[in-house]
Amino acid sequence: MGSTSLPNTLLTANLSSKLPYQSTLSINNHKVYTEVVDNNKTRARGLMFRQSLPQEAGMLFVFQDEQPRCFWMKNTSIPLSIAYINSQGEIFDIFDLQPHDETSVCSTQPAMFALEVNQGWFSQKGITIGDKIHMDSPIRK
Repeated sequence: MGSTSLPNTLLTANLSSKLPYQSTLSINNHKVYTEVVDNNKTRARGLMFRQSLPQEAGMLFVFQDEQPRCFWMKNTSIPLSIAYINSQGEIFDIFDLQPHDETSVCSTQPAMFALEVNQGWFSQKGITIGDKIHMDSPIRK
């Protein structure tokens, strides 16, 4: 069974749980196993207070609409990379984030999604601006 478009699947799903959902995403045939956070409480906590993140894991932040987005690394010990993604599932920004840096790192255009992974994961996989994200497995608790 092939992958489905990320935005269509996410926008039709009921994403209102207090706990993160899980899903498998692929970008250029590279899989990343994500926690999906879709409400203010889970998005605000993000990857704070964690000491590690498995190599092929990440966190997908889902918003209700496209707006400029900003992230920081308060209370986050893991060096991360973030991709900002539009409603069509296209990556338009990738930034590296440093542990405990409280400087806001903002998208250059409105984003509906943000994907955080271990720092360097995107570059190691050859993932760049313009690549699209696809959902391989349905969102589940």
